[in-house]
Amino acid sequence: MKIKRKIFSLSLLPVLIFSTNLQAVEEQEMEQKVYPPEFLEAITLQSDLENGKKLYRGCMSCHGPEGWGTRTGSYPQIAGQLKSVIIKQLADFRAGNRDNPIMRAFSSSRALGGPQEIADVAGYIANLPMTTDVDKGPRPNSAEGKEKYEEKCGKCHGEKGEGEPIDHGPALHAQHFSYLKRQFDWIRTERRRNADPKMTKQIKNMGLREEIEILSYAADLRPPESKIAPEGYTNPDFPSFVRKGRFGTNR
Repeated sequence: MKIKRKIFSLSLLPVLIFSTNLQAVEEQEMEQKVYPPEFLEAITLQSDLENGKKLYRGCMSCHGPEGWGTRTGSYPQIAGQLKSVIIKQLADFRAGNRDNPIMRAFSSSRALGGPQEIADVAGYIANLPMTTDVDKGPRPNSAEGKEKYEEKCGKCHGEKGEGEPIDHGPALHAQHFSYLKRQFDWIRTERRRNADPKMTKQIKNMGLREEIEILSYAADLRPPESKIAPEGYTNPDFPSFVRKGRFGTNR
């Protein structure tokens, strides 16, 4: 009987080894990231902020002159976002790795130029001061949200939502809750194709309550004071732009 058990146990070894190796390969594949060639070039370039200002005119109709987006979350706050993140997203739109017909048009080479222009406009946007007057979630001060955010999101997005420039983890602080939720749901359902595979796997089976707790907490995180626009701020680079309350304000 003991001999049979030993033979049976040994017969399972190839299966266990294969399963372990397969898991290791899958994890290694998830770590390997393929970047668009334009990203790899643009990320190395210095930004010409004056040219970036000129190029940003094409972004104002959706994101506003201050880069604060809309309170409905239809358009995100891009002001103060990490330069590397902006470059990555623009390159992905251009390469067809992220789906958005409007952004595909506005980020095209015809509208924006090449890698240098991507770096220029990304640098300009990254230097814009942020608003904290954003769309808030229903549970901004949740202790559970704080705990879950720090456990599951802090490593890639920063403990205070400041983002991770080397791995291009977006800053989440002072982002519109509605926008965060829409992107979160698209990542979970794999509708957003340029998401980090590790995140897609991590949140795939997350419940709605936990999602709301985490995203409410993230949207309410306050950027450093040095990144926040003063009260009543308007972008002096575009004084003639007619602001009709559609875009965010800083109170």
